[in-house]
Amino acid sequence: MIRSLRQTWFFNPKNDILAGLVVAMALIPEAIAFSIIAGVDPKVGLYASFSMAVVIAFAGGRPGMISAATGAMALLMVSLVKEHGLQYLLVATLLTGVFQIIAGYLRLGELMRFVSRSVVTGFVNALAILIFMAQLPELTNVTWHVYAMTAAGLAIIYLFPLLPKIGKSVPSPLVCIVTLTIVYMLTGMDIRTVGDMGELPDSLPVFLWPDVPLNLETLLIVLPYSLGLAVVGLLESLMTSTIVDELTDTGSDKNRECRGQGIANIATGLLGGMAGCAMIGQSVINVKSGGRGRLSTLVAGVFLLILVVFLGPWVSQIPMAALVAVMIMVSIGTFSWESLRDLRKHPMSTNIVMLATVVVVVATHNLAIGVFVGVLLASLFFANKVGRVLYIDSQASDDGQAREYRVIGQVFFTSADRFTDAFDFKESLERVRIDLSRAHFWDITAVDALDKVVIRFRREGTEVEVEGLNEASATLVDRFAVHDKPEAVEKLMSGH
Repeated sequence: MIRSLRQTWFFNPKNDILAGLVVAMALIPEAIAFSIIAGVDPKVGLYASFSMAVVIAFAGGRPGMISAATGAMALLMVSLVKEHGLQYLLVATLLTGVFQIIAGYLRLGELMRFVSRSVVTGFVNALAILIFMAQLPELTNVTWHVYAMTAAGLAIIYLFPLLPKIGKSVPSPLVCIVTLTIVYMLTGMDIRTVGDMGELPDSLPVFLWPDVPLNLETLLIVLPYSLGLAVVGLLESLMTSTIVDELTDTGSDKNRECRGQGIANIATGLLGGMAGCAMIGQSVINVKSGGRGRLSTLVAGVFLLILVVFLGPWVSQIPMAALVAVMIMVSIGTFSWESLRDLRKHPMSTNIVMLATVVVVVATHNLAIGVFVGVLLASLFFANKVGRVLYIDSQASDDGQAREYRVIGQVFFTSADRFTDAFDFKESLERVRIDLSRAHFWDITAVDALDKVVIRFRREGTEVEVEGLNEASATLVDRFAVHDKPEAVEKLMSGH
């Protein structure tokens, strides 16, 4: 027990605590902004970020990953809040959690195996672009002080780690936020602060059961929103988990993460918060600030609540320029710059999948649609490539009355036409032998292609022998093929 706690919670205490503090500060404007997008009070997003981070620290499958209120989830809530109000959003959040827990027990986290590397790279690059674009409003139509503060913040973030001894002991984003806040308080310059984003809550969240009628009508109202939130939340969380796995060179339990996200959303809904999921930006901040364990996620949530409820007057004076500098650092660090260099040496299909994922995510601001397009394209390219791995040769007998066809490769829907086209049905033969010992039949399209070949030969009066099917292919052929069944006679007679 104690050993387990040390391995998952207390193996990196100093860095986890400092990283959690940085993340907590970066979460505040994000949570407020996402609340505004969803059309709810800022405290709804802040309470959600607190509860998501605290609960996922215990229940999640990826240590060091940050979950909170997110923009992708907020966009799906807009019409629900506008048409039915906050209480229905809380019900939708609870139902989202239930769906995610079910997904975890159904082991849907293993579906990440079907997401190719090019899709993940496109996802990462798209999020990096979106994170940067989200900072542009804070850099548009502002005074020179904002640009100076942002530049100073970036200088601190990138140069402070170069200092001997102290440079590695304190996260540079934390130094950036504290330093620029002090500068703002001393000079009183005219720039936007966290306090200008929205009113911070002055009380702790309380347990709330949504004040809505629990009937079929309510269920039908929230069901489509909950399904969408569950899918997008799991998709973003699992993708972020994969990225953090690579950043930290460690593994994670994807199915436990699904269940953890569900538990966290149920807790969030009962505390008056909006549905949330993993955040790649804050997760990258955490990792780059030294956070590795569950303690960093817990500290981020607890510090967030302490900062906004008990230290609100101080937190409200943090200049937005400091947080913009941190997020620009995140976007630069998140973007896969190697992917640009790899465009020349990677296959065209890989590049198309990556770029399509980026374009769709950035254009729609919907991660689910972008990843779906990427996975679909990757699947089509893969099927086309494997479909080409098919070789068929033949050899005639000495008397010219028989021919043996040898099939090597994969036969399924993309290669079925190539399979049938390889046979010469006009050749006058008494016997044809089809050797399938080095072939594999994958679907009913392949079986149908075999039926066509056998029946067309028999229609020409040729005796056909099919041999060498492996066990899996033979099972498929026995179940679905008709060339060796009575109905094949009808096809022979009808000419179809």
